[in-house]
Amino acid sequence: MSQEHMGSSIDDFLQEEGILEEAQTLVVKEVVAWQLAEAMKTRKISKSKMAALLKTSRSQVDRLLDPQNDITLGSLQRAAAVVGCRVNIELV
Repeated sequence: MSQEHMGSSIDDFLQEEGILEEAQTLVVKEVVAWQLAEAMKTRKISKSKMAALLKTSRSQVDRLLDPQNDITLGSLQRAAAVVGCRVNIELV
């Protein structure tokens, strides 16, 4: 087994591979989609009901919950408000 990366962080490895930003973006999108889906479950809001509350289609709600899709900040804020949450973004 190679000792090349022994003691380094996963971020160091991803940076060396040139995919750190891509991986971070995907993780953020997956977490946000999961949080929104969990909030919907907690409040017993179906996709159809969510669509009605957002005045949009069910397919648009599916896109909101799919981390492979890019969604706008405005759409995310509206969806968060429907489930009683808010969006908090910070640069670190």
